[in-house]
Amino acid sequence: MERRKFLSTVGLGAVAVALPHELLATPVFDFSIDDKGNFKGHEFPELPYSFDALEPHIDKMTMEIHYDRHHRGYFKKFMAAIEGTDHASTPMSKLFAGVSKLPTGIRNNGGGFYNHTLFWNNMSGKKTRPSDKLKKAIEDAFGSWEKFREEFNRAAATRFGSGWAWLVMDAKKKLFVGSTPNQDNPLMDVSELRGTPLLALDVWEHAYYLKYQNKRPDYVSAFWNVINWDEVNRRFDKALEL
Repeated sequence: MERRKFLSTVGLGAVAVALPHELLATPVFDFSIDDKGNFKGHEFPELPYSFDALEPHIDKMTMEIHYDRHHRGYFKKFMAAIEGTDHASTPMSKLFAGVSKLPTGIRNNGGGFYNHTLFWNNMSGKKTRPSDKLKKAIEDAFGSWEKFREEFNRAAATRFGSGWAWLVMDAKKKLFVGSTPNQDNPLMDVSELRGTPLLALDVWEHAYYLKYQNKRPDYVSAFWNVINWDEVNRRFDKALEL
């Protein structure tokens, strides 16, 4: 498969609330909004690399099934859920900000659509590295790079059932890690994790079972070899500007 174009921006932002980690107030990185702040519609993104680009860490068959069946399925169900409603012209960040008042079909499928879009862009077959600024922020927040990795790995490995692990920036520009169930994410007003997602890892079984079977920790460990730190650096820098 040829290298495809990819929407490089992903949704952030909503209204700050009184939760353990408050959400940043200004929408940014919302892939349903153009550079001028105009809503441009909900679009299914093309994968930014070939299905085999992440091997041997994530195999070609898993990527093909995950992207073309699971992700596309979430997108189609999300579009069906918002068809004919005012939500069809509402940016993702705004939908998530009030998702507690929306049907579960929008919450689950909108989350699945958004989370996977972020996840693909979080990975690359090329070697990248965290910026000095991001690395320092991580060391300040967690004590050391090694402790950050341990905490992220723990969040991913101990998420009961299906869900996601996250590196997030809160409203005070502090970094933290955590996990959410199912297709929830830190932008949703139903989430205990509130903030700007910088790094996401899918820990649903369909993300790793063909290669790793029930060995989720092995999959989590392999993920560190394909993280697109250039993208995480970019999100981190943008979040600091809010």
